[in-house]
Amino acid sequence: MNPSRLVFREIAHRKLNFLLGAVCVALTVFITFGAMALLKAHDLETRAILADHDTRTEAILAQLESDTSQNMDQLEDAIRKSMKGLGFNIFIYPEGQEMAEVYAQGFASKTMPEEYVNKLANSKIVTVNHLLPRLTRKIKWPEQERTVVLIGVRGEVPLAHRDPKKPLIDPVPEGKLVVGYELHKGLVLKPGDTVKLMGKEFTVQKCHKERGTVDDITIWMNLGECQQILDQEGRINSILALECNCATLDRLGEIRAEIGKILPGTKIIEKGSKALARAEARVKAGATARKQMIETGRNREQQRANKSARLASLQGSRERMASILVPLIAILCLAIVGILSFTNVRDRQAEIGIFRAMGVTGGLILKVFLARAFFLGLLGAVIGLIFLNLGGSGFQEKYLHGYALSLLLDSRQLAVALITVPLLACVAAWLPSLHASQRDPAEILRHE
Repeated sequence: MNPSRLVFREIAHRKLNFLLGAVCVALTVFITFGAMALLKAHDLETRAILADHDTRTEAILAQLESDTSQNMDQLEDAIRKSMKGLGFNIFIYPEGQEMAEVYAQGFASKTMPEEYVNKLANSKIVTVNHLLPRLTRKIKWPEQERTVVLIGVRGEVPLAHRDPKKPLIDPVPEGKLVVGYELHKGLVLKPGDTVKLMGKEFTVQKCHKERGTVDDITIWMNLGECQQILDQEGRINSILALECNCATLDRLGEIRAEIGKILPGTKIIEKGSKALARAEARVKAGATARKQMIETGRNREQQRANKSARLASLQGSRERMASILVPLIAILCLAIVGILSFTNVRDRQAEIGIFRAMGVTGGLILKVFLARAFFLGLLGAVIGLIFLNLGGSGFQEKYLHGYALSLLLDSRQLAVALITVPLLACVAAWLPSLHASQRDPAEILRHE
């Protein structure tokens, strides 16, 4: 008896049972691989969304960081400029000058060589900049019968080891005067007017607005001309400077120590309120900048951590779903195939008994039923994969987020399915087939 012919005749004789088993296997394959494709499509779409979100977040955070850095630079620059507007805050006076006299009249009576300012500028001094030599005296203005404060200034002396900085005040050219508010108001002066001072003619270059200080009765002129008028050629009575090491605790001590090495014996004082305002403003600006940069970095790390947590959570939920769904469907398929095989064997008891009485061995009976189960599984796998490919193109946009099925399922997985599914069908049919092949034909025929 030809075993192959017997197998196909067995299939043809019970077509409905065979087709029901094949349909069951096809549905199992379709659902299993369809679910895998849906999970993979959802995974890819989630990754794409998170990647896009991460890109946009990175761009936003980078822009925020750039804006913060730029704003802090602008803040520090604005504070630097506004603090610079407070004016000079370090005053260097000649050796032996009584500071009580300076505090009382506002200027030193003693003088020192003008060369001192060049000596400072050519040194490696780092605690001050914007050096301005000045000669100040209170005099009688004989032509106008007024007492005025005369200040001779020249251009600021740049430090030799630093880049030139924009001066805090502009120098007064020769033959020009800058007049305080009370003087030009009382004498009805305006820029361009000509006045006499100590027998020499000068042109009013600028008239200051009211300041409410001694500046309102002050006349500024070129240092060289002031020295000639006061008979103090080559002499000055103070050097003004702007401290640059504002954030240190003992800034005045450092300034005095550094200048004392270059100009021994000179007296150095600091205008405390302005220096303190400058120091506090810069320290606060720096602290604000650092705080905002740290917060920006924390926000970026938090965004990354949240993204990673969401991705891990989504991956975990999909893996849990797949770990439950796939085994459940496989077990269901095995149970249905086993039930159908058991039904088929039970309905064929009489035929099995006749075959056994005719000399057909139990092994051949077992092979026939297992071969039937194998072809049932193979046919079901082929049908399931065909419907999966046909349905994949239709579901691509709606359910698969536009991803092609070939991208979601590996061809090797599909090939393995054509082998493993028939083998699983054989496993499901093994016990009913083995039971049928081992029964005694006399016992079967006696009851049938």
